[in-house]
Amino acid sequence: MEDLKQRKKNLILFPIGTIGRDMIYNLVTNFLMTFILFTRQLTAAQLGAITAIMVASRIFDALNDPIMGNIIERTRTKWGKFKPWLTIGILSTSVVVYIVFNTNLQGWSFIWLFGFFYFAYSITYTMHDISYWGMVPALSSDADARNQFTSRATLFAGIGGTLASVLIPMLTAGSMAIGSSATIAYGRIALVIAILGPLFLAFTIFGVKERRDYIKEDAPKVSFKKIVGTITGNDQLMWIALIFLIQQIGNGIVLGGIGSTYIYFEFGYEGGLYSLFTTVGMSVTALLMIFYPAISRKLPRKKLMSVLAVIATFGYLLMLLPGLFMPHGNMLKFYIVTVGYMLANFGQYGFYLIMMISIMNTVEYNEYKFGTRDEAIISSLRPFLTKLASALTVVITTLTYLVFKVTSYSNQISDLENQAASGAIADAQKSAEIAKVLSGVTPSQSTGLLLAMTVLPCVMMLISYFLYQKKYKLDEAEYDRILKEIAAK
Repeated sequence: MEDLKQRKKNLILFPIGTIGRDMIYNLVTNFLMTFILFTRQLTAAQLGAITAIMVASRIFDALNDPIMGNIIERTRTKWGKFKPWLTIGILSTSVVVYIVFNTNLQGWSFIWLFGFFYFAYSITYTMHDISYWGMVPALSSDADARNQFTSRATLFAGIGGTLASVLIPMLTAGSMAIGSSATIAYGRIALVIAILGPLFLAFTIFGVKERRDYIKEDAPKVSFKKIVGTITGNDQLMWIALIFLIQQIGNGIVLGGIGSTYIYFEFGYEGGLYSLFTTVGMSVTALLMIFYPAISRKLPRKKLMSVLAVIATFGYLLMLLPGLFMPHGNMLKFYIVTVGYMLANFGQYGFYLIMMISIMNTVEYNEYKFGTRDEAIISSLRPFLTKLASALTVVITTLTYLVFKVTSYSNQISDLENQAASGAIADAQKSAEIAKVLSGVTPSQSTGLLLAMTVLPCVMMLISYFLYQKKYKLDEAEYDRILKEIAAK
């Protein structure tokens, strides 16, 4: 019988812990390319090198994440198997994130530093990310409780991500930029977020209590065969992994850099506009995350996904059509596109929440088939897929930038930002010069960015939807049946 008092405590302290982690994740995943684009002079070769580093790092994660999951599985300490890695991971992540956003290096010198940073970040973030989400199955086996833990953690992750999404563009571009320069602003923001990450995760480390019945068992050996066997032997895990990857690639395109670039090119270099775009776009998802446990008791996941798919598709159409046919820079156009993104993001985030639970439910499926839960190994697949998706999103972003010659404008803006940071020009002069640069953006270039951030995400979402409906078998009835079989054993 689970301790209900401790469960209630866990339901408060576990989700709070991820706020700072997701601010870090949002800074790196959604703003790193924007930071580089508007503070560094980049040739096509250098932009390609950055992309190659990100992709190579994700391939490295193909080994790193499951190995880390296996290491966590065999960790035996008086603090459990998750908390030591939560602590080491978050502290080291904060250090490497601070360094990359607080350097004045340019050109190939920056590329070398970036390569070291990105591989280091892959290792350090993996430590606490796998540990954090790996705790969910260890907090409760009750389906309703697990829905609560997942939805609350996702809600608080959304809070952290939304705070970052709102404040970072507002404080780095336009009239409210810290230090009147994106170069200075990103450095100071990285410092604050690097401090907040460990502070928030301390609530989980010191306040949450998970199941530790594995302590009496012998630690499993670190084995590639074990890692590969656990992942490939679980057919439902394999299908949901593919489905999740496809959906996440599409879902990351808007916030991965193309969205901010489109807003700046189409409506002006003002971070407040992009903050409004992301704030409205992400705010409505909180309703779904708050009420998901109640909704899940009334509406099965597959039916809910059908509703979400319709809403998201309508949202993408609402973004696309005004963007194509209304005048350049028209503010009514901006508001309609923003509302469309809100609806699209509502559907996409609902998909994400359902898939998170679907991945975790394969833990019991694994126990049912093979007699072992392997929580950390299975949980390690989700962050790997998320990071792999973000890398592939960067490939799409880079190709979009190259095809539509975005760097021909961003390099000029980057030069002006660095001049402002060094005091060579005043803020007013910088703003006036940037406006002149953006006046040269052609309608075809803005339209190309718009197509990339609407059509591609919608198509990939629909592919993931149809695959989930056809291939994922662990619906509510089947999951309950498996739990009963496990209890009977």
